[in-house]
Amino acid sequence: MAEETNHNEAGEVAPSTVDKQAPTVAEQNAPSTDSPEATDIPTSNAPDPKAVNPETNPNAAKTKTAPPKREKPTAADKAADGEKPAAAAKTAKKEKPPAVEDKPFSEFIQQYYLPAVEKAVAQEGVKNLQISFVKQQIPIKGLEQLGDCWQVVGNFPDGVRHFNLYFPDEDIQGKKAFSCNEGKQPSTLESFLIDERKITLDLLVYGLMQRLNGQKWLGRN
Repeated sequence: MAEETNHNEAGEVAPSTVDKQAPTVAEQNAPSTDSPEATDIPTSNAPDPKAVNPETNPNAAKTKTAPPKREKPTAADKAADGEKPAAAAKTAKKEKPPAVEDKPFSEFIQQYYLPAVEKAVAQEGVKNLQISFVKQQIPIKGLEQLGDCWQVVGNFPDGVRHFNLYFPDEDIQGKKAFSCNEGKQPSTLESFLIDERKITLDLLVYGLMQRLNGQKWLGRN
């Protein structure tokens, strides 16, 4: 029986399994000439998947980005959104209405001063005082050339006692004068409240009452 011949003895080299597999593995993992593609062959030169943009690197890992931390709104932000800070709300004060003395001159005299004088005189025992606000000449001889002047004119019920309070500047803070008479034309024009820096409604009423009381025209005299 013929003996089997060993390949090494016959001078032949046995085919390597690596040589048989290499072409197949190379063909499967060889990059295409048409477009770049990722392969399964590991390499030490591959970039870190977490550090690469997934839009340009297919090996990049898809991770979720945490939303930015929202800062607490400041008082200025609240004010801009229409929310008033609590501190400002506590300190906010309502605007005060204008004082009666700041009203227009004619409005102040007719709506505030005349009623106040009538009330004050009535409390002193004088009823039915006739009081008016008119613009006319000063009823004193020699002063007619001064022209018309706004005046508060008072006539007592007896028809004898009269007084005039003059406002030549048409301003309660301006010059003021006073005259009075009993049955005849007044002869003297007196200054009125000239030493007061600021005239108020109460002060105007008080000054007139003091002057009438000096004439002993009020009920308590």
